[in-house]
Amino acid sequence: MISKTLGLNEYLPIWQAMQSFTASRNRETPDELWLLQHPPIYTLGRQGKGIERPETSIPVVEVDRGGEITYHGPGQLVAYFMLDLRRMAIGVKTLVALMEQSVIDLLASYGIQGERRAGAPGVYVQGKKIAALGLRVKRGCTYHGLSLNVDMDLAPFSHISPCGYADLQVTQLRNLDVLDDLDTIARTLQLDISEKLGRYGN
Repeated sequence: MISKTLGLNEYLPIWQAMQSFTASRNRETPDELWLLQHPPIYTLGRQGKGIERPETSIPVVEVDRGGEITYHGPGQLVAYFMLDLRRMAIGVKTLVALMEQSVIDLLASYGIQGERRAGAPGVYVQGKKIAALGLRVKRGCTYHGLSLNVDMDLAPFSHISPCGYADLQVTQLRNLDVLDDLDTIARTLQLDISEKLGRYGN
């Protein structure tokens, strides 16, 4: 698997690049993991098309991942998974569990207990969401991925029901006394994800 660190990038060009990559890949195309940040933006997944838009100047874009509405902004680590599930011989549920476990293991390395919530993909700490997940699968291949709140302005989350859950609070690593910077967190997460995907020949 090829890992790419892309820095701070506008959302729309990256989304279009994920779509193009997935549309043009074949059975020999290496899988890729993209690690980056986005300027402030709300993304509205396929299950959130009818919800009320937040009253804010931050742009909202309708996208083709699963889930409802979430927020991306500087200080949030985003990991996009361009994987061929057919070649790996795994299903989406297995991949989602792997993604969640990578975040849970990262948190555990800092002495923080991360948890899953039944029917609500993502990772939570003391009932507050710290990582969100959303995927798209086309022809057995994935794109989109996960976002982990590291050290960001959490205020924009107050204008939405994150992932469709009213009154769901969010948190971030900095609020949990993790002082490592986003680049350090990204390297740790990338190594863990690569190790876990390696069990499936990736």
